[in-house]
Amino acid sequence: MIRIAVLGDIGSGKSFFAKQLKIPVFNADQVVSDLYNGDKRLFLKLKKIFPKQINSFPINKINLMEIIKNNEKNFKKIIKIVHPLVREKMNIFLKKNKKQKAVVLDIPLFLENKLNLNTDILVFIDSKRSEIMKRLKKRTGFSLKIYNFLKKNQIAVDKKKQIADFVIKNNFNSRTIKIEAKNLLNKIII
Repeated sequence: MIRIAVLGDIGSGKSFFAKQLKIPVFNADQVVSDLYNGDKRLFLKLKKIFPKQINSFPINKINLMEIIKNNEKNFKKIIKIVHPLVREKMNIFLKKNKKQKAVVLDIPLFLENKLNLNTDILVFIDSKRSEIMKRLKKRTGFSLKIYNFLKKNQIAVDKKKQIADFVIKNNFNSRTIKIEAKNLLNKIII
């Protein structure tokens, strides 16, 4: 099975591109959202650490962002609990799809969490920063402070681009991205 990891800046269009490949996708952001909305054990673990801020289920992502904004050290506390659960879900996904020709790993901290194998195909989604910021500002609960904090905790975008096997320019035109996705799959799988 070929593992295609999608890399790029926050809001660069990684998830949209991943979907256009039309092969099984592990979307870590979606998994985290599902955990926040459906995993009572996660809720209880986070509530134990942040009893004043987390007091209702499902877990409100905006509450978590506020917790991080108030004290950046809380980020490490949260990921120490959440990331093992995401990794567990990723392993289940990989086992379930082991007979597939290829799968996509859409994981924002893929390199940072050392999830990459030497055989992984790394695809970098290259988007203009001005366009990314315009789109991010439309997101509910967007915070420039959180964005800058997250960027600080990631490998530099230029470094990711440099180590990628493929670079896809994203002008946020869905037709163009669909063509790029099809071309990439033809290069990788056929």
